[in-house]
Parts: sequence; structure tokens; C-alpha cells
Amino acid sequence: MIATIDAIDRQIIALLQVDGRVSNVDIARNIGVAEGTIRKRIERLLGEGLIRVVAIPDVDKLGIDVETMIMLKVDLGQAKRAGEALAAMPEVRSVRYTTGEYDLIIEVVLPSDDDLLAFLTGRLAALPGVRATATSHVLKNVKRSCDWLLPREGPQHILIVDDDPDFVEIGRMVLEGAGYRVTSAASGDEGLTAMRRQQPDLVILDVMMKGVLDGVSASRRMKAEHGLARTPILMISSITGSEYAGMFPTDEFIPVDNFLSKPVSPERLLSEIRRLLP
Repeated sequence: MIATIDAIDRQIIALLQVDGRVSNVDIARNIGVAEGTIRKRIERLLGEGLIRVVAIPDVDKLGIDVETMIMLKVDLGQAKRAGEALAAMPEVRSVRYTTGEYDLIIEVVLPSDDDLLAFLTGRLAALPGVRATATSHVLKNVKRSCDWLLPREGPQHILIVDDDPDFVEIGRMVLEGAGYRVTSAASGDEGLTAMRRQQPDLVILDVMMKGVLDGVSASRRMKAEHGLARTPILMISSITGSEYAGMFPTDEFIPVDNFLSKPVSPERLLSEIRRLLP
């Protein structure tokens, strides 16, 4: 029987994926339900095996510099035995049975190339049934399995962070008419709070709100937070045509995916959002 989860469960899981140590009180405050509800739901999610809260070591910071994927061709009669033996090795981070050219794929983390050579020629070569291997060094991790977020159900969610109620309302009408779900916030601080709680798929961000460069500050704070760093940002502002244009840091890196000057036509707005949210 396939387990079912609802919108509150999904919000709980999303917050735990960002920070596994977040308290029940903070989750309840973010979602807007009682702390007891959160406690019971987490107990259910854990009890039914739908989630696990674990510590994931950062091998880069621990001096384990070699991360390698190894594909193995194994005699079918020995595949299960080989997989179990590999899973018991401390250097092996994951073991997967696969279809196709290779029968097993393992992920290995080791301190050095010398250690990798010893692993390949010693421990791996001694496994019964292994007929061939292929080794691929991991040069850089762009996204790890622990960074994967549970996909949302329903329409994609766009958060508009802007203190101009007319812009927010027009944007809401255009975006909801195109099938998006829209919420709003009126400042960088409010926007960040909403982002942490709602986990939007994209943020439309003004510049001049609580302060002249409020949106610029908010964008930098977003990119510094693990749970928000990959959220696309479409910055839309009238600052370049205002008396504050000289304060806009055009010669500095601003961590946004694109900048548009107000006013923006509905066609241009939708075109840009479809580009950022394929």
C-alpha cells in the first residue's frame, strides 16, 4: 500500500530537509498550526518510515578528497553476494543494483588516489564474480541526493516581494491567469520569512522597499541560505530610472537570474518566468 501525505506533511518535510534540527515549535510557527499537530505528524512520518532524520557528513570538509563512481559487471549468481559485501565496506557510500551494461554501481569516498588504487586492486579485485569495472572520478558535486527536495503537487508557486500593491495585484492577475499560484510580501524581511515557510518555485523581487536596496540585500541573504540558494530570482524594479539609480550596484555581482525594469508587459513577464521555470 502506497502511503499518502497531505499539504501539511509536505511543508513539514520541506522544512526538515532544509534543517533537520528545526524545532517543532518553529515548524508550527512557520506553517501556522499547533505544535502538538506537528509532533504527531512527525511521529507518524517517522513511524511509517516515510522520512528519516540523519546527519550527513560533508566529505570535502573532512579531508576525504577522492569521490568516485565505480560500475561493476558481476556474474548474476554472485550479484547479491557482491552487493552485500560492498555495502559492508566503510569506504562505500552507496550500492545500487542496475539494469543495462553494468550490474552494480557503487559510490566510494577515500582520502587519496593511493587509497583508491589500493581499494580497486585489493578489496574490489578480491570480490567473487566481478568480471569488469569502470571508474569515474567525481570532479564537482552540483547537487547531491541529500539536496533533492520532495516535488510539490499542484501549480508552481511564485512569490512576489514588492511594496507596490498595484504591481502585486496586476502581477497576481497575470500569473494566476497563466495557471501559477501567487503569494506576496511587502519587504525583504517579510519575503525571506515567506520563502522559508512556503518554499516558492520562483521569487519576483523588487529593489526599493523597506530601504533603497532592500531587494539586493534580500537576494544575497537568499543565496547564503542552503534552503533558498537554488530558488530562481527575477528582479523587477524602477530603480534604474529613479533618483537612486546611482546607488544600484551595477558593477557588483547581484545573485539574481535576470533583471527587468518596470514597467513590464504581461507577455514579457510570462516569457521570462517560463524560461526560468521550464
